Order: sequence, then C-alpha cells, then structure tokens
Amino acid sequence: MNTDYYRPLIRFDAPRPDHALPVAGGPGWFTHADHLRRGAPATEVPLDAVPQDWRDRISAPRPDIAGMRLDHPNLMGILNVTPDSFSDGGRHNIAALALKHALAMASQGADIIDVGGESTRPGSLEVPAEAEIARIEPVIRALRHEVGVPISIDTRKTAVARVAVAEGAALVNDVSGFTFDPCLAGYCAETALPVCVMHTQGLPETMHLNPQYGDVLLDVFDFLMAQIALLEARGIPRARILVDPGIGFGKSLQHNLTLMRNLSLFHATGCAVLLGASRKGFIRTITGANPADARMPGSIAAALAGAAQGVQVIRVHDVAETAQALALWRAITLGFQE
Repeated sequence: MNTDYYRPLIRFDAPRPDHALPVAGGPGWFTHADHLRRGAPATEVPLDAVPQDWRDRISAPRPDIAGMRLDHPNLMGILNVTPDSFSDGGRHNIAALALKHALAMASQGADIIDVGGESTRPGSLEVPAEAEIARIEPVIRALRHEVGVPISIDTRKTAVARVAVAEGAALVNDVSGFTFDPCLAGYCAETALPVCVMHTQGLPETMHLNPQYGDVLLDVFDFLMAQIALLEARGIPRARILVDPGIGFGKSLQHNLTLMRNLSLFHATGCAVLLGASRKGFIRTITGANPADARMPGSIAAALAGAAQGVQVIRVHDVAETAQALALWRAITLGFQE
C-alpha cells in the first residue's frame, strides 16, 4: 500500500511553462501536485518533488481503447435494457426501442454505447446470468450493424460477457471491479478485450447501508491499483484498462464529493479514467431533483467537473445535452476551432 500519493493540479490555460508535464498526453498540464498522506492535510508541492514513477504514470499518453481516442473526453451513452434500473428501467428493454435509443445517442455524439442487462442500483438483487443474457443478446445483435459506434457490455459475469462479445461488444465494463466472477478477468485476457475496472464497496443489495472508509480517496485509489496489478498478472495490459472510482457505489454524499473534487488523482494509476455520475442519487440529495430524469442539469455539472480534471470517458444518460456542454467547455478552455 502507498504511503504517499500525488494528485496533479491540472491546468489548461496558456502560456504553458516549458517544464510542465502533460496529464495523460492530453491538453491538460501540471507543474504542481497535492501531496496526500493518510491522517495528514494535503500539501502542494512542485513537480520536482513528485517521484519519477508517479510523473511517468500521470503524464504518459493513453492508447486508444475500443476505438476511442483518449486525448479528450469521450461520451459513453447508457443503454439499460432492464425493467428496474434506477433512472430509465423498462424504457428500452425491447430490442426495437433499444436500437432507436442507441441510434439517437450515436447521432447526438456518443462515442460508445454501454449496454446493461442487470440493474446494480442501491438495493437491487442479483439477476441470473440466463435472464441477463436474454435481455442483452437481441439488443447487441440489433445494434452491431446499425449504430456505427463501439458497444460495451456492463456486466459482472463471464457467461454474459461471452454472449455479448460474440454479438459484437468490444469492451467489458465490470461494476464489481473484477471481484464478483473470478473467471471474467481470464476471459477478457484470452480475448484481448479492453476492460473498465470500477470500485464498489459491498454488493448492490447492501452497499448503500452506512459505507465506511479510512480515507475514501486513498482507499479507492489503492483498490484500483491492486486490481490493475491483478489484471496485468492475468494478461491484460494497463493500456487496455479504464478505471472508474465508482461514484454512488457504496459511498455517502461526502464520499462522492471527495472523489469528485479529487478525480485527477486517478491519472496516477497510469490508466484512462471513466466517470459515471449521471443522474446519481447524490445529485438528488444536493438539489432535491426527483425523479432521476430531472437530474440532467446536475449530471452536466458533474460531467464538466470531470472534464476539468482530465477524465477521458464520461458515462451519461443525456448525450445531446452533455455533448453540447462539452463543446462549449472545450471552446472556452482550449479555444474554438471551426
């Protein structure tokens, strides 16, 4: 376990100093970092006080994953084909409706479509693999030749991933961080699939009941680094791994806000970072917005906060609105180019 951690303090403004380092090969750069330790306040330090291995992991360009260039924010459109997802359960659980929604998201700016057949909202129960397959198989088959963007499968189970990949899925997004099914990492290695490893505390049935951490930011970072090491040992190189701090998965409001404020720490994993905060319950707690589809403005605010910290993939329900917000953010922050 680490004792010292270094979070790059990302800037995008000009002029960029000659000694600055890029963040993950993108337009953001840093000359200073927060030095973090357990039980101690953060202290700002200059670049030359950041150890070389941390500098290398933070600054190295991220190779493309599933057709996505990772030198800018990408949008992952959410396609839940379940009857009980917290935000849109039952709206797209027929293949024709799912295809229509996926086509709309692709036309609105989604770079990848994430198909999920099992709700993992707080309090949800495990769905048998057979039922999950019955939900996702016809949908991915319908999407494969029509949508024109890559497809990812949101699953914890090897059996589901096998069917999804056979039908055309190009990435496995495991909300359990490869802790649920011991066979899934090996399958992804054998098939050379890119993966997303997410942090969660506990199972969906109980994860919302009084989650506890010593230091949520550093605990999540250590978990992700350990899982990256496990995946590398199984044959999945870091270049094919996305990391997700798991906003809303076994976290209180303050836990979620701490992670959102410090997202740039996760560039120090050496992997691209995925943020999934869309329509999550912490937005309701802060704003009172209910039902979930009333949380679009708060979701966009979270997406822009992620972009400002160099996040490479933003998982969203509201693709068109988020794409427009990001276009304005890029124009203001990096300069508008016709």
